Amino acid sequence: MKKFLAVFFLINISLFAQNPNLGTSGAQFLQIPVGAKAASLGGAYVGLTGDASSVFWNPAGITKIRNNAAHFSYMRWFNMFDFNAISIVRNFEGVGTLGASIVVFGMDKMEITDEYNPEGTGQYFDAQDMAIGLTYARNLTDRFSVGITAKYIYQRIWNETADGLAFDVGTQYRLDFQNLTIAMSMSNFGPEMQFDGEDLNITYDKSSTLPLNRLTPAKLITDTYPLPLNFQVGIGIDILNADFIKARAGIDAVHPNDNKERVHIGAEISFFDRISLRGGYKYNYDDEDFTFGAGANLPFAGTVITFDYAYALYDLLPNIQRISIGMEF
Repeated sequence: MKKFLAVFFLINISLFAQNPNLGTSGAQFLQIPVGAKAASLGGAYVGLTGDASSVFWNPAGITKIRNNAAHFSYMRWFNMFDFNAISIVRNFEGVGTLGASIVVFGMDKMEITDEYNPEGTGQYFDAQDMAIGLTYARNLTDRFSVGITAKYIYQRIWNETADGLAFDVGTQYRLDFQNLTIAMSMSNFGPEMQFDGEDLNITYDKSSTLPLNRLTPAKLITDTYPLPLNFQVGIGIDILNADFIKARAGIDAVHPNDNKERVHIGAEISFFDRISLRGGYKYNYDDEDFTFGAGANLPFAGTVITFDYAYALYDLLPNIQRISIGMEF
């Protein structure tokens, strides 16, 4: 235990170092936190996952689901974009736990302008990102679980599109001491992507000095870009476990491939296993810091329905509100 904690905190020695790859990866929607519960805990969630939203954070967490579960999440991102996420999980006894998920991130249509039509051309464009995933996880022992997600990533800006495949891998190891869980998650491991589409088709004049030469059909080629590979290691622990009140906390160290190292800290206190209050903090972010939230669950006809809400504070950008609904049946 002491050795693990020493290694865990030594990881953060380079927190103040500047990453030379700052801002170099694309498909940034894959880094947006999914789910009100996880967001209200400041993203310190890889060691606390255990519901259907686990597929977005640590696929190993879905092994805690006994039968079936579902998750629905929505938020308005900076008052400009809609972010929706859905996941469904089923536990097949003796085989493992399977899950399916989809994330859709889009914007409203916007009128096109150019140097000749600053008031608008009468044409409109929009953009949309999507990730569809399939997850498999299972317990290798009564303490250790592992999971993997394969996902198809699709991006579109007007008539240009890019797509590709990526993988998420996660593990959880539980100890007897205060239900301490040591967890790891690697997200968005896959090849580079590249935009292509009809708007990149052009005609090329080989020589402007020859008025009668034939224009040559040609095509512009966009640069490839890497996915936002993210490595996250953390712990989740029970602080208090009484009959009518319980408390849990988590702390994660995060290493992205396109930014500096960060730390997520979060805690949750629940009353009678029905109402929960949560708070978190994100360290070493440029604009984000504190997060807050609450949740409640209601048993109904053999189904437990959970409602979660999160509020994230930003220094310059608009604050973010999230709502989620979960079901276990």
